[in-house]
Amino acid sequence: MGFVKKYTQNNLFRITSFNSLSVLLKIGIGLITSKLLAVFVGPAGMALVGNLRNFLTSLESISTLGFQSGIVKYVAENEKNKVEIQKIIATVCIALLVVVIVLSGLLFFLASFWNSRIFGDNFEFSLVFKILALALPWYAISIFLLAVINGLGKFKNVIWINCIGNTIGLLVSVLLILNFKTVGALLAVVISPALLFFVTFYFINKEISFFDTIRFRLFDFRIIKNLSSYSLMALVSAVFGPFVLLAIRNHVIETLGIDQAGYWETMTRISSYYLLFVSTLLSVYFLPKLSNSKTNQETKTIFWSYYKNILPVFIIGVMLIYFLRFFIIRLLFTADFLPVESLFFWQLLGDVFKVCSLILGFQFLAKKLTGTFIISELASLVVLYFSSLYFIRIFGIEGVVIAQAFDNFLYLFVLCIYFKKNLV
Repeated sequence: MGFVKKYTQNNLFRITSFNSLSVLLKIGIGLITSKLLAVFVGPAGMALVGNLRNFLTSLESISTLGFQSGIVKYVAENEKNKVEIQKIIATVCIALLVVVIVLSGLLFFLASFWNSRIFGDNFEFSLVFKILALALPWYAISIFLLAVINGLGKFKNVIWINCIGNTIGLLVSVLLILNFKTVGALLAVVISPALLFFVTFYFINKEISFFDTIRFRLFDFRIIKNLSSYSLMALVSAVFGPFVLLAIRNHVIETLGIDQAGYWETMTRISSYYLLFVSTLLSVYFLPKLSNSKTNQETKTIFWSYYKNILPVFIIGVMLIYFLRFFIIRLLFTADFLPVESLFFWQLLGDVFKVCSLILGFQFLAKKLTGTFIISELASLVVLYFSSLYFIRIFGIEGVVIAQAFDNFLYLFVLCIYFKKNLV
């Protein structure tokens, strides 16, 4: 009992447990939002929301220049150096403001163009892009502030911000969806993240006098140059990935209909919920270990620890999800979404391949293998896009998840060959 008490009082245990509660809260809120979307906007609305989310993911990375990971690293390294911290904050904030002002202008004045590209000519939601233009600066700065807080080692504050932000997002979604249906769902996607600014600003001001730090004389181009090497991998993955998914979804809408695209978006949402546990565990526990590993033997031990302890639990979990698929669809969505059942097998199989490859893919980040990562990521996206077009023509909407499973298997196969010396 003394050991248990000592372990549970450990700071790392408390932070990890707190983070698990944050993940569960995020999933719970996501499930409620999914139910609202299913009831009030249906499969077609779900597809449109999916398109906007993909677009916003890419826009987020461009507006922040993919600097998040680099900001965390440099702030952490200079935590005791107040002058350098001020330079980092001033430099990045000024650079981001310039970028988001340009992006906001393009969004606002070309709203009709973006509406046509994201939603097609049959829908008129230009207002959404004009509001997104006004919300984007707040959203981008909130992401930047969150990275600074993370770099300062205030992990509990980061978790609190995420919890509060997710709760605000739920309230905004409920209010807008109930009152404005599909338009409300789209507005919730662009407004909720921007409101996170006020939460992050409150917490950052407890650590740093933010407005006193933003001075043009503190701008240092050296910091931008250093951060750029960390942003390249983030930008390639976060920009090209969502745009490929957006292109595939638009192809599904044109060839199979918007409801079919909505079914795929529904399956993607379900997948994202259970994958969140694995991705969080990788980021919090395995990535630091891989970064600190010095020899092939150490890396091999980390890889096999993941495969022996995490993978079997995940496989049991997805098997359970498969057998409960009808119950899950009815619980989280409505009877209108029962056709999603046909997508479960290939989605779950593809996710098993994906989880197998995630730990290997994290080695790119841990060892800063930038060139190899970019080549493999782009090649994977090309395979996904063209295999989706091919399999959709043969199998209909099931072709998308078959293509994902094929792409994930091929990616895993290539990574196993590349990291063979770390596995055998």
